[in-house]
Amino acid sequence: MANSRRWWPTREQVLRRQDLMRRMMLLCGVDTATAACIDGGLAFREAQTKCRFCLHEAACRLWLDSEEGPRVPPDFCSNAGFFRVCQASEKIEKH
Repeated sequence: MANSRRWWPTREQVLRRQDLMRRMMLLCGVDTATAACIDGGLAFREAQTKCRFCLHEAACRLWLDSEEGPRVPPDFCSNAGFFRVCQASEKIEKH
């Protein structure tokens, strides 16, 4: 248990990763309100936690900073499935 502290993200990491999640959702066209409603909000909380402990921060930043337009989440993202569900939910709501 003494070594578990090193796996906990620092405040700066949490803030950076929160911003990456926000940017990922924006670029993928995921509405926060839609995401927060899936599974009573539990899925969104789980997604936030996955981002908080993500080991792909550098890859995520590079992907987000690329020049491409709106797109699907990358496979390395542990929330890719959740974001795709959100995208599909929004398409259903629009019809």
